[in-house]
Amino acid sequence: MPAGVEILIAVEGLPAGSAVIRTFVPESLLRRGVTKAWLLLGCVGLGLLALSVAVADQLARSLVRPLAAVAGVSDRLGMGDLSARATLTGPPEVRRVGVGLNHLAARIGELLAHERETVADLSHRLRTPLTALRIDAESLHDPAGHAQLLDDVRALECTVSKIIHDARRPAGSGDDALCEAGRVVAERAAFWRPLAEDTERRMTVDVAAGQIRVRVSRQDLATCTDILLENVFAHTPDGAGCAIRLSQRMPGGAWLVVADEGPGFPPHDPTERGRSGIGSTGLGLDIARRIAESSGGTLMIGRSASGGGVVTVGLGPPGDATENGRRRFA
Repeated sequence: MPAGVEILIAVEGLPAGSAVIRTFVPESLLRRGVTKAWLLLGCVGLGLLALSVAVADQLARSLVRPLAAVAGVSDRLGMGDLSARATLTGPPEVRRVGVGLNHLAARIGELLAHERETVADLSHRLRTPLTALRIDAESLHDPAGHAQLLDDVRALECTVSKIIHDARRPAGSGDDALCEAGRVVAERAAFWRPLAEDTERRMTVDVAAGQIRVRVSRQDLATCTDILLENVFAHTPDGAGCAIRLSQRMPGGAWLVVADEGPGFPPHDPTERGRSGIGSTGLGLDIARRIAESSGGTLMIGRSASGGGVVTVGLGPPGDATENGRRRFA
């Protein structure tokens, strides 16, 4: 008997009695087309799987692309580009996030503009007492005192004008400024030397020979130097000496070091904005730190060899400053 499958079915109730239906399927017919059917089903399954992966990928991209765009806009805002706005695409939830981010960016711009105008207006109010001070200076009879006081008034007027100009300058609109650090530091040291002599302080100035160019404007470097020297004169007793040193920084830029023979700095961080504890505003060293960081440098506080304070300011080289994750808002 050939190989195959035999099926027997009993049938009862027939007039002639019981009967049996016999069916036989040979092996050749039993296996015919099975392999082909399995291959077809497998191909259909793989096709459905590929289709589902493609659909899932498109759905994922429809979510990821808008979110990536929103993340890019938030990064630009974090770097100080307040003109960045998110495109409102994607699912409703993602569009809501984009709308909220755009409103936040607009609000930040409005607040910064208001702050700049407030600073400019407050600075402009100083012009009235400056005018009165100039009139008083012109009424002096002593020629030397008259000339000195007028020079001081002119310098103060220039400072106020610079504050107004910087306050009204849009954020990030200024060009990168450069200056020759040696000349600026030497000029500021010469400005403070008469006061050092009046208070019987020994002031030593060591400026490295040659040009030392830094990525800081002349005005900002002069402000930074004045802050450091003013701290020495304001917070150390008369007779306490100080030393100013400017040296080349490798691979570029400069190190500005101001050390004194006073009592040193308080235990807390003296560069923390608005915190002083010694009767000052607590803004000076924070301003110096921000000037250093805007050039790609840093500011460090320490103790001098005599036990006093020492401030080391690193100034970045031209064309090699880092943003440090943010831009200065003018």
